[in-house]
Amino acid sequence: MHALEEVSPGVRRLTAPNQSAFTHTGTNTYILGGRRLTVIDPGPDESGHLEDIVSSGEVERILVTHAHLDHSALVPRLKARTGAEVLAFGDARAGRNPKYAELRGLVGGEGVDSNFVPDRLLADGDTLDTGAGILTALHTPGHMGNHLCFALGDVVFSGDLVMGWATSLVSPPDGDLTAYMSSLRRLMRRGDRLFLPGHGPAVRNPAARLRELHEHRLKREGQILSALKSGPSTAGGLAGRIYSDVDPSLLPAAARNVLAHLLDLEERGRVSAPAPLAADTRFSLMEKN
Repeated sequence: MHALEEVSPGVRRLTAPNQSAFTHTGTNTYILGGRRLTVIDPGPDESGHLEDIVSSGEVERILVTHAHLDHSALVPRLKARTGAEVLAFGDARAGRNPKYAELRGLVGGEGVDSNFVPDRLLADGDTLDTGAGILTALHTPGHMGNHLCFALGDVVFSGDLVMGWATSLVSPPDGDLTAYMSSLRRLMRRGDRLFLPGHGPAVRNPAARLRELHEHRLKREGQILSALKSGPSTAGGLAGRIYSDVDPSLLPAAARNVLAHLLDLEERGRVSAPAPLAADTRFSLMEKN
């Protein structure tokens, strides 16, 4: 059994053994309460991790921040073992920007749990009484349309929206940079004390990290606009120039991040592109730039 670590009063963390470039040391599963437990993000479909969760106590409720396989794939087996109710904002398509459904060649699906269906939907502001206190659902789309954070007083389970070790992947059509920036600004206004993310260690200075992530995206936007001064380009072409020091295996993910910026810039009238928009569309600066 892997060690359960208390990370806040009434909150224990169990890290799944699914280390990778995208998951850091693995997915963090959070277990709230004492005898009757609320589990946040069961994680990947891994038998040892399932046994560790079940061994921690009586699981009453399963919460999912978003429907990516590294967070939700274990849900069916954990539910079958415990009978616990599964709660989330919705399935993998819930909350997605409807405009992105029309983007030619953008199928998405990187790690998406297309089979995920919660038993009960959680809307923004809904509350749950856990053994560790009252938990409030915060709809925070951007990394994915159905992404929720959960606030326990001034402690926030931030899923993949805010992590200390890396920035979030924003990959259309599942990700939406406009929504991501709005979600960051929403959390900025809260003034919380501690973030417990979906991967990596706790974020102990949320305000500073939120500013850093927001400024990083603004800097990336500036790089894209500057690169487009040389002429029209695709997201992939821009990624190859901007992410010159990145492992080539990560360039497809980088191109999706750039595409998310381009779609946001197009919506704001900063760049233009011929219709219909697609993954290989060539974007141009608007004349006013």
